[in-house]
Amino acid sequence: MRRKDDTLRDTLLNLARNIADTQGIDAVNIRAIAQRAGIATGTMYNYFSNKEEILLALTEEYWKQTLFEMRTAITADSFCGQLKQIFVFLRERIDQSAGKLMNSLGGLETLGQTRMASMQSVLESSLLQRMEQDTAIRDDIWNEQFTKQQFACFVTGNMTMLLKAKAPMTDLCFFIAIVQKIIY
Repeated sequence: MRRKDDTLRDTLLNLARNIADTQGIDAVNIRAIAQRAGIATGTMYNYFSNKEEILLALTEEYWKQTLFEMRTAITADSFCGQLKQIFVFLRERIDQSAGKLMNSLGGLETLGQTRMASMQSVLESSLLQRMEQDTAIRDDIWNEQFTKQQFACFVTGNMTMLLKAKAPMTDLCFFIAIVQKIIY
């Protein structure tokens, strides 16, 4: 079996992203990407089994980039202020293109959810770090039954649920009010 070239894989994903951005997700297909790359269609199958696998890889890369950008985009001083900024930031990304990518995964939806769990783990770690930086959060609330890690997981799960449900800002504000009452 021939060894895969990571550079070619990145090129193929960049071409797929370009097609998705300029012509729409429906225009992304093995043949179109191979033609743009100047390779045989069969070579594409060394890297991706089908269109859904390409879209899954694009979705995963999109979220990695989004979470990386989020590090510097969120500037509020308080943890709760940051939660609101994070929610708005992620919702904008979902509305722009991430939602379309995620909805296009078709038969790979379960695999996509598994891979997106790793992205939620990155978000959870970010929230935990942000909580530790907010000196106004009470230290006396944490114990063996109620840890910062568990709370970050709770916040991540609820934020994810609100994002998936396309909840109105009033629901987010209610959630943030609960968080405030607990930690301050």
